Amino acid sequence: MNLEENIARQTRGALAYYQFTTLHRAGIAHGLFTRLGGVSEGPWASLNLSIATGDAPERVHENRRRALAALDLDRLPVATTWMTHSNAVFVVDAARASNFDALPQADALITRQRGVVLELRFADCLPVLFFDQRRGAIGLAHAGWRGIVNGVLLETAHAMHRAFGTRAEDLWVGIGPGIGPARFEVGAEVARAIAAASDEAALHFDTTHARWHADLWLAAEQQLRRLGVRAIETLRLCTASNTHEWFSHRAERGRTGRFGVFLALT
Repeated sequence: MNLEENIARQTRGALAYYQFTTLHRAGIAHGLFTRLGGVSEGPWASLNLSIATGDAPERVHENRRRALAALDLDRLPVATTWMTHSNAVFVVDAARASNFDALPQADALITRQRGVVLELRFADCLPVLFFDQRRGAIGLAHAGWRGIVNGVLLETAHAMHRAFGTRAEDLWVGIGPGIGPARFEVGAEVARAIAAASDEAALHFDTTHARWHADLWLAAEQQLRRLGVRAIETLRLCTASNTHEWFSHRAERGRTGRFGVFLALT
């Protein structure tokens, strides 16, 4: 379901970011940052938050500082990961929070620790935010087609259950910008894998051009609903069709930055 009326676009100076009204009302600090308002140049212009894209590390650090300051989170430790399109989930506490060194390989972070910021980076894959409304736990997942097929969203919910006792019916999940179905052509093998992992409704065959198109938003929603999650809000903004505001690996042919998503219990 498209619930864009439950999303607010915020600005702070030159920075622009989106927030889910549900999380904001619950006092959960978060921001889905656009590419606007940073110091990076060229294909990384301007708020690139990844040091793995060829951008100058000092610019990435400044971009990160600006984004965290916009949310008043710049004095807190930040936990992040080296993402591999897996279903690995990392449980974060204050002692295990990290910055740019010794990153765990994982595509999701979960915590119930206050005062620690979760951060992941995106450029077509979906940012998916989890909030256990009963137990006060949160999670952040990176879900492209490989992540969905590998079950990263399901494993995030399972990991929250194991760590915190989270139940699917108590979860609120927000799904953020990613590549939309009109721009996401996939081969037959990928289409079959997505259908098997979610639902055939997440796929459309363009008979005119004999090409498959995948709807990652719908695929993610279908997986979560089957698990028993009832509260799902989706921001259907296509990164590939809006490169003025978002980084897109596909639209920009791999030479681009990554936008950041931050989530914290404060």
